[in-house]
Amino acid sequence: MRVLVTGGAGYIGSHGARALKRRGHEVVIYDNFNTGHRELAQGFELIEGNVGDAFTLARALRDIDAVMHFAAHSLVGESVQNPRKYFENNVGDGLVLLNTCVECGVHKFIFSSTAAVYGNPREVPIAEDAPKQPVNPYGFSKLSFEYAMQSYDPAYGLRFMSLRYFNAAGCDESGEIGELHDPETHLIPAALQSATGARNELQIFGDDYQTPDGTCIRDYIHVDDLAEAHVLALEHLAAGGASNILNLGTGKGHTVKEVVTTIERVIGRELPKRIVGRRPGDPPVLLADPSRAEKMLGWKATRSLEQMVASAWKFHQLRSRARAV
Repeated sequence: MRVLVTGGAGYIGSHGARALKRRGHEVVIYDNFNTGHRELAQGFELIEGNVGDAFTLARALRDIDAVMHFAAHSLVGESVQNPRKYFENNVGDGLVLLNTCVECGVHKFIFSSTAAVYGNPREVPIAEDAPKQPVNPYGFSKLSFEYAMQSYDPAYGLRFMSLRYFNAAGCDESGEIGELHDPETHLIPAALQSATGARNELQIFGDDYQTPDGTCIRDYIHVDDLAEAHVLALEHLAAGGASNILNLGTGKGHTVKEVVTTIERVIGRELPKRIVGRRPGDPPVLLADPSRAEKMLGWKATRSLEQMVASAWKFHQLRSRARAV
């Protein structure tokens, strides 16, 4: 298939593009580079444009069989401070993309969603039919787009798979692409920045939760496992499969302190770190129930936390060496 990957120059989108290529699909990356990086799009056909630009999208969708939609704003704190930005981009521009797909006859759509649609869960692990009660505009914007897709399927025949991520981590095992956020809010790359002096210290937000060591428990999933699930979801639709919503996680949790200990073991030294107050809205435990994805796609996350950390460290080191040349 020939697949348009919106946000394909971003963290997860670039890994999705490579997973598609490895499976023999043709890939066209569509990105406006507001947060994406040109180096992550190297080696692919590239169209520069905004998801809300219907004219450029219509040209990009010529001869396209399917869309993988990764282009979205994704900073929870920013969404609280500037919800307009999140609803305009994640919902408004997303609807332009959906409408243009319908008009251009593209009927297979893979959506990058999030566990933030659940809010503070009543039970863990979290299944797809758990209550959806987002606690921030980012989660609301993703859930709103899911509702739109669910309406477009019976009305226009736009079949979709919505993939709700838990905590994406790690980098491609080649070390060629990885996580490049600014500001960096994810635990593993933030910890590696503290290891190299790029930040003064790693802040751990709270150690008084009702967990074994007092820090939050999260379900970390390797970005390459995520990317492979996207390809399988697309191939499910291509084989005539019905639309669905799937959690992507491991079903296993690690505390923040466990992750930090793993990082220190992989890099061979202690991190400068400090316990600070809790962040508002952080649930003590977030774990996926990934059984639906396993049954429907034959997919299961296979890479360990150590592999996530080692791959991120490899990318970080290779990038540092390249800058030093």
